[in-house]
Amino acid sequence: MKPYDNAMNESFLTISALAFALRDKNYGQIMASLDSPNSPPNPSFAIRETAAHKLLRSISIGEAPSFSHFPCSPSPRLSTNSNIHTSPIFSSPPRQGSCTPVDNLVTTSESTNYAYRCLSSVLKRDGQILSMAMSNSLIYSGSSTNIIRLWKLPEFSECGQLKTKARMVVALQVSHDRVYAAYADGKIRIWRRTWDGAFKHIRLATIPSSGGYVRSLIYRKDKMMKHVGPITSLAINLSDDIIYSASLDRTVKVWRISDLKCIETIHAHLEPVNAIVVADDGILYTASDDASIRVWRRNFCSGEWPHSLTVTLPSKHSPVRTLTLTSDNGVLYGGCTDGYIHYWLKGWFPGQLQYGGALQGHTHAIMCMANVSKYVISGSADSTSRVWGRDSDGQHTCLAVLVGHRGPIRCVTAFLGRSEDDNEDGCTICTGSLDGVLKLWRVTRTNKESGNSSQNASDYFDL
Repeated sequence: MKPYDNAMNESFLTISALAFALRDKNYGQIMASLDSPNSPPNPSFAIRETAAHKLLRSISIGEAPSFSHFPCSPSPRLSTNSNIHTSPIFSSPPRQGSCTPVDNLVTTSESTNYAYRCLSSVLKRDGQILSMAMSNSLIYSGSSTNIIRLWKLPEFSECGQLKTKARMVVALQVSHDRVYAAYADGKIRIWRRTWDGAFKHIRLATIPSSGGYVRSLIYRKDKMMKHVGPITSLAINLSDDIIYSASLDRTVKVWRISDLKCIETIHAHLEPVNAIVVADDGILYTASDDASIRVWRRNFCSGEWPHSLTVTLPSKHSPVRTLTLTSDNGVLYGGCTDGYIHYWLKGWFPGQLQYGGALQGHTHAIMCMANVSKYVISGSADSTSRVWGRDSDGQHTCLAVLVGHRGPIRCVTAFLGRSEDDNEDGCTICTGSLDGVLKLWRVTRTNKESGNSSQNASDYFDL
């Protein structure tokens, strides 16, 4: 063989070896990216049933429920904190793909005459913060442990605890002298508040009671049975002596407060019920993974099933995660897993609602909402809270974006001024996150000329 041919062969072999090496390198990078935890997820609603069964099985055998096996399914519009794992019991996965166009869309228009700052940030090593309620300058916070913590305002200092054997306080409601806490075991614990120089709490009952549950099995009375899935939300109607509980088992149970007995089971939706809220006139609103809000009216002369369906409100093909209703019952807000907040305006007749539009700004699922006066506060799986202002014409503007949590925001509450008795322009907000941190925020109106619109980013500290 000639030297020229040898050189050609060696060059060909060298080029071939480089090509194979490059191919193997690219293949390895591709496979590594597919195996990476940051690779694009493939969310499926089928995981809810499996996850719920795992939760119920862990409760039945006495283990501490854990949500570590639930993957987080972020929306197509990715943001930070994509490695946070959340449970579909507490957040439905957003839908992939393009969003359906929404009529009357309100885009995020950041206001320059509002500023916010973080007043306090507390980490108690309780795991995920799952629920929150406020009454009489006290904030109650429930977590994945068996402790409900009490926080005194305005200093936001811990002033008490409520403990049970059950774990995971998934919903809280406070009404006058009663505290209602729903747990992942499908039961509701009730305390009575008394004042003797300081607030004291006396444990009253657990519903359903063990005896009532056994009797329901004997007589096969479905309305007396407890939820077969975790409770997701509570609502109280004092005028009708009723407390409502919604569950992943797709039902809403109606409990009579006077004797703590279940008087009705509403088969509300075809998919899990995520949130409920009741108006002063007794109208009940339920939100579900079936991408709808249903409006129920109570008829006292209808016999065994007094609640009847009045209307179904579609939410543009996105599961509805949370609800809030203005104090005058004039506007209903529904937070969805695609990051939109849809709202409906009350009509002339009870239960009559007209679609008003949608608020856009969050990039992940809306997990909680609250409202006070003209302010609407939303918490999202994108780890931010947004404060929306509603003017006299019904128009909405994003006044502030509260940034500081490192996990999805699961619960929020708010009140005007610096305390419940303060009428100062602005509001105080408390947020609880799956990162285990509670934060207290202050949002105030500032003068445009003062230039104090930097959102005071240096006033808060991260835990």
